[in-house]
Amino acid sequence: MKLKKIIIMAVVAAATVSGAQAQDKKEAAKGIAEVTFNVSTMHGDHCKKRIENTVAFEKGVTDLKVNLADNQVWIKYNTKKTDKEKLQKAFEKLGYTAEEAEPKTKEEEKYITLQ
Repeated sequence: MKLKKIIIMAVVAAATVSGAQAQDKKEAAKGIAEVTFNVSTMHGDHCKKRIENTVAFEKGVTDLKVNLADNQVWIKYNTKKTDKEKLQKAFEKLGYTAEEAEPKTKEEEKYITLQ
């Protein structure tokens, strides 16, 4: 019985990963990409709201999340309308220093999502 549960859980996990990979490929084909910036000069809710009210409305940005605890901003964008360099310049216009963060593994992303 225990083995049966393990097998079922493995099949479900494999299907979930496979579905996520398929979604990533579909988004890439549509010109959708993601980037995370380390914004070390971002402090407090005022900065969060300022970024959400400006960078989120840059041409091509489809989603944006600000993580004050890690000083990071995650952005989903349309590659046909903008790129990482333009997004980085949007932070600079606001007076922030933004550097592209190292990509996280899928396991790290799951952990961050659960918090």
